[in-house]
Amino acid sequence: MNFVEDVLESFPAARAALVAIDAGGERHVWGFGELIARSAGLAGALTERGVERGDVVMTLIGNRPEWVLSMLACFRIGAVALPCNTQLRSGDLAYRVEVAEPRLAIGEEALLDLLPPGIPALGLDELEAVLDEERAQASPAEPADLDPADPALIVFTSGTTGEARAAVHPQRYLAGQRLQARHWFGARRGELAWCTAATGWSKSARNSFIAPWLCGATALLHEGRFEPAERLEVCEREGVNVLCQAPTEYRMLAKRTELRRLPALRRLVSAGEPLNPEVIRAFREGMGLEIHDGYGQTETGALTGALADAEVREGSMGKPLPGIDLRITEGELWLRPGSCPTFFSHYVGSEPYAEEWWRTGDMVSRDDDGYLWFDGRADDVIVSSGYRIGPFEVESALLSHPAVAEAAAVAALDAERGSVVRALVVLRSGEPGEALARELQEHVKRETAPYKYPRIVDFVAELPKTTSGKIKRADLRRATS
Repeated sequence: MNFVEDVLESFPAARAALVAIDAGGERHVWGFGELIARSAGLAGALTERGVERGDVVMTLIGNRPEWVLSMLACFRIGAVALPCNTQLRSGDLAYRVEVAEPRLAIGEEALLDLLPPGIPALGLDELEAVLDEERAQASPAEPADLDPADPALIVFTSGTTGEARAAVHPQRYLAGQRLQARHWFGARRGELAWCTAATGWSKSARNSFIAPWLCGATALLHEGRFEPAERLEVCEREGVNVLCQAPTEYRMLAKRTELRRLPALRRLVSAGEPLNPEVIRAFREGMGLEIHDGYGQTETGALTGALADAEVREGSMGKPLPGIDLRITEGELWLRPGSCPTFFSHYVGSEPYAEEWWRTGDMVSRDDDGYLWFDGRADDVIVSSGYRIGPFEVESALLSHPAVAEAAAVAALDAERGSVVRALVVLRSGEPGEALARELQEHVKRETAPYKYPRIVDFVAELPKTTSGKIKRADLRRATS
């Protein structure tokens, strides 16, 4: 098997594969034939630099065509792609180098300078020369005949609950994305799909271009920084049909823009953290669209979702994707790996995962119709006076207050109750103080069960987050222990 041969070469060469918009707004449409030819030449250049099948190639490139070409070059020759977020700095990069031992790093020169010494590198200026058809180039590399179990991709976990781990995905992971692409991502042949995730996260590795192509759609790549008003302008101007965003981006759009109906946009997709009901309602009322939430992990890929052409239930993470075998044991979601075509093979430095069940660590409930609902991480659940309180429900109640921009709920030790709920609140408006804290406490009592209200309310300037926008609950727990 080979992703380039099996997928890209199945399309006419002139068919639009990628619409790329750079930071200056310049637009270029790449055909499948151009991507194949350029990535084949880059693969040849990698081979000339000593990269062999099974070697790790680190990328430090943002949402631009050079990242896609680098990934395709790796897939072509059987090198293992290690996409890294461009916001990582020296400590994080040194850790990834130590764990993954890349044979080569490709990226922006300023980021390559942050790597430990001794890592062979290919900067964007040199990469431009490699891709310049007017210059002498290495001979294009032939596609490797790869086994489904051969390594294809390394993605580091987000590190929200501890140190990031390097999950290795085999070649079958790439083709296995067809399941979620068809049933959850939901793009259609001839459409334009935009996954806004930053490079380096599992969502970008599977949905920035892989899922659209598996659906027969064109992928949109935008290098610019996130600006809520511009996001909608790009969607309208380009005629985006499917928009896949992080929950944080949906929240910011709901709070900072006037949502409006866009003629071409027909499907909104979200994953990473649960979306709060008021955000879902804002998009329903402002754009006439439901947000199709989904659930998965770096190690597993997508497992559930609000399925295409199925009912959306507000706040639900949908149903298991077809064929995915999930069960709930003592409130925790478990997966049978053999049923999941995108399950990882192992962590770098560890033996292949061989257990019958994978424990996700996420607490989930299921209604009578089979819809699943996220209740919180197993290690995030707050037990107070015998009550089990999921932080998400407290946060949702807080976020429904007009003064609150962001909120996180964690456990704080209490001599009488064991633990109580502590809320960390970033304000959108209003003055921090005891009066507003009491107002928020009473608001939560009204919005949800009274025993769930935060007995401690702290106002903060910002919440600690990963570069993908997930709240670092481990940091918050350590700060309150």
